Amino acid sequence: MNLSYFIAKRISFSRTGGFSATIHKIAVGSLGIGIAVSILAFMILGGFQKTVSDKVYGFTGHYQVQRFTMSNSFEENPFSLKPNYPQIYQDIAEIQRVQQVAHKAALMKGEEEVEGVLMKGVSSDFDTLGFREYLVEGRFITIPETGTSNEIVISRFLANRLLLEVGDRILLYFVQDPPRYRRVEVVGIYETFLENFDQKIIIGELQTIRNLNGWNDDQVGGLEIFLKGQPSPELTRSIEDVLELDLKLIPSDDKYLEIFDWLKLLDTNVYVFLILIGFVAVFNMGAILFILIMERTQMIGLLKALGARDLQIRKIFFWNGMRILGRGLLIGNSLGLGIGLLQYYFHLIPLNPESYYMSYVPIDWNWPVFIGLNIGITILTALVLWIPVIVISRVNPIQSIRFD
Repeated sequence: MNLSYFIAKRISFSRTGGFSATIHKIAVGSLGIGIAVSILAFMILGGFQKTVSDKVYGFTGHYQVQRFTMSNSFEENPFSLKPNYPQIYQDIAEIQRVQQVAHKAALMKGEEEVEGVLMKGVSSDFDTLGFREYLVEGRFITIPETGTSNEIVISRFLANRLLLEVGDRILLYFVQDPPRYRRVEVVGIYETFLENFDQKIIIGELQTIRNLNGWNDDQVGGLEIFLKGQPSPELTRSIEDVLELDLKLIPSDDKYLEIFDWLKLLDTNVYVFLILIGFVAVFNMGAILFILIMERTQMIGLLKALGARDLQIRKIFFWNGMRILGRGLLIGNSLGLGIGLLQYYFHLIPLNPESYYMSYVPIDWNWPVFIGLNIGITILTALVLWIPVIVISRVNPIQSIRFD
């Protein structure tokens, strides 16, 4: 067995209850808490970013395809779909599905209030199963094979503002020349907690918008493209290459820039927080090891008197610090992952949805980040541990044996 490691093992975590044992426990505790907080910070940040971005992507797709226009109107210029348009997008492996949509501005009249809304028309290719997680009351609209549907789904925000419930029939006034209206039935209520959607979007049938605008049955206002993974510049260029010249591709990251810029800003806050935690943890390790060296001055002098080299003695305290680090990592990971596991399954910590866009603290299991965090702390601590052991070379054997 390595002599330095053997001695380090004998002097660390002494059961005598003395000063050394207390210092070791403080070191392990501070390091464990720092690691646990770091892991939880990444879990919560990742969960928050994933939840918000998934809501945006789930509601609008990762990309939207629209016709070029110089107008700032909510309504799109229509374009006709080629018979083989699904195959064009299916040839790109990263694309999961594509759905047809159109939007039209309207006024929705309740018993006492009137709200301006944007009706999103969808067809039979809409992902009703994915939308169920946002549906809090009622059901999704029924899309008939022939004719039109007079059903809509509205947000909880609009339902509360207009005092509406599932089953109520209301009037939608569409702003066009001449103005037109439709009597529709509220069959469902959704809630995403995102103001961009809840305050203005209602969901109806695409054919209704076609009839109101006088479009052909093969015309749409746009396409929403959903990916299997995350968008990338390379994928954006691949999709643009298959588009017609009069069509443009709009990434959701650009369309809802304020949301995604805000999510990126959270990264900075967490990184600053983690740097502070890492600095404190590493500084504590260095300070505690220096204290342990001072407390073992007589032992150092005795080992030198017996012929031990400075490097051998340094390794004793280096391995001592690494044992502290190992226990700290074990406790920190167990504590951080354990708390994350409880929150992930039982949602113990609630949030105010109006402020945080979700009803509980989300958790994201990003294992590469957790592994990288442990490796980074191990390497940084190992480097810092060599700083206090330099003091050993300056210890005089005769004076240190008399040291009290």
